[in-house]
Amino acid sequence: MRPAPPIGPDTPPVHRADLPEAADVVVIGGGIAGVTTALYLARDGLRVVLCEKGVIAGEQSSRNWGWIRAQGRDEAEIPVMLDARRLWSSLAQELGDQLGLATCGVSFLAPDEAAMARYEGWLDIARAHGLDSRVIGRQALAAMLPHRAGWAGALQTPSDMRAEPGQAVPAIARLAASEGVVIREHCAVRALDLQDGRVAGVVTEAGVIRTDRVLLAGGAWSGLFAGNAGLALPQLSVRATVAATDALPEFWSGAATDSRFAFRRRTDGGYTLAPGMAHDFWIGPAALRHMRAYLPMIRRDLRLTRLQGAAPRGYPDAWTTRRRWRPDAPSPFEAMRVLSPPPNTARVVRLQDDFGAAFPQVGRPRIRAAWAGMIDTLPDQVPVLDQTPLSGFFIATGLSGHGFGIGPGVGRVMADMMQGRPPAHDLGRFRFARFSDGSPVRLGPDL
Repeated sequence: MRPAPPIGPDTPPVHRADLPEAADVVVIGGGIAGVTTALYLARDGLRVVLCEKGVIAGEQSSRNWGWIRAQGRDEAEIPVMLDARRLWSSLAQELGDQLGLATCGVSFLAPDEAAMARYEGWLDIARAHGLDSRVIGRQALAAMLPHRAGWAGALQTPSDMRAEPGQAVPAIARLAASEGVVIREHCAVRALDLQDGRVAGVVTEAGVIRTDRVLLAGGAWSGLFAGNAGLALPQLSVRATVAATDALPEFWSGAATDSRFAFRRRTDGGYTLAPGMAHDFWIGPAALRHMRAYLPMIRRDLRLTRLQGAAPRGYPDAWTTRRRWRPDAPSPFEAMRVLSPPPNTARVVRLQDDFGAAFPQVGRPRIRAAWAGMIDTLPDQVPVLDQTPLSGFFIATGLSGHGFGIGPGVGRVMADMMQGRPPAHDLGRFRFARFSDGSPVRLGPDL
C-alpha cells in the first residue's frame, strides 16, 4: 500500500506572489486556521501576507477526517464551532461544490451502556447551546445502520457536516488570494523581528516584511517556532493514520465512529476510514520536557497510544532538530517543507477487518490510498487562541485533531482579536498563559 495523501511533498506550489516590504498582518501557516484568518482580515480591509513553508494544506489540514462537528466538543469550543458551521455554509455559497460540503450528521457509536451514560450526560451541554443532539437506542440504531458490531446505541447530531479537506482549504486559499491576500508557498518564516519586546516584522527565507502583527498558525511546528522566540508552548504531536476506500454503495451518508474505527462518506463515492482515536507517538526532547503537563492525558488516553522510538529526523520533536537558530541562516522549516509521515499499515489492515466484520453487507473494503498526518495537541486538548507576552504576536494552534471543522470559526476569532475587537465569545479557556500561571490541566471531554 503506497502512501498517497491528498496534498504532500510532491505537490507543486501554486501561490508564488512577490512579498511586499510591509503588511498590516503576516500569517505563518497555510492550514485551515491560517487561511481563514487571512481571508477575514482581508475582508476587513487589512493588507495581509500569508507565508507557508511548504504548500497550502500540505499537512494536517488535508489529512484529517473531514468532519465538521459540534458534537462531543469541549463546551468552551461550541460557540466558536457554531460560528464555524455558519461560516462553512457561507463559504459554500461562494465556492459551490469546491468544498464538498454536506450536512450529514455525526454519530458516536456506543460500544456499551457505560458509553451511553456518558453520551446522555453530554446532552446537558448540547441543550444549553441549542444543539439538536440526541441519543438513540440499540434497536433504533440497528434500523438506521444495519451492523453486526453490537453497539448499544449512539449519540447523534444531525446538523453536523462533512467536507473534503484536500479540496476545501486550497479553494478557500484561492478565494483569499483573489481578495487581496498575498500568499507565498515554499517561503518559511524563520523568526520574528522584535524591537523592545514588540513585533516589528518577520524574517522569511525570501526577505524581511515589516509588520506589527503576526499570527502563528503553524500546526505541529508552532511549538518549535515559539520556542525560538523565547516562549514556552507545551505542544506535542501524534501520528494519525487515515485511508480512503474504492467506491462503495452508500450505506451511510454521514460520519460515525466507535472505539475501533471511524468512517465518513466521500464525494468520490468511497469512504474515508480511520482507526478511531488510536494513534502513534514518537518520543523526543519536548515529550520529556513537557511530560508533567501531559500526565492527566497520559493517564486517560495511554490505551489509545502506541509508543514509538525516537522521532524521525527532521520532525519537529526529533532529537537532532535544532531548537535555536539565527534568522539569517536556514531554519528547520526549510529542511522539511511538508511533514508527511508514513501511515501505520498494520492499523489499516486491522481497520479493513473491523469494518468488514461490522458491515458484512458492505464487505471488507479495498483501500485506494492510505496516508497519515501529525496532529498537534496541547495538554488539555483544546487550542491556544491568544496574544502572547510578545506584543503583536498571536498564536492559534493545538487544535488537537478537530481543527478542520472549527477552522473558519478560529479564523474569525483571530481576525477580530488581531484588530482589537471585543471577543464574541468567552476565550478564557484558550489562554496562552494557562500552562504557566498555575492553572490545573482540565482535559476536554472523553466521549
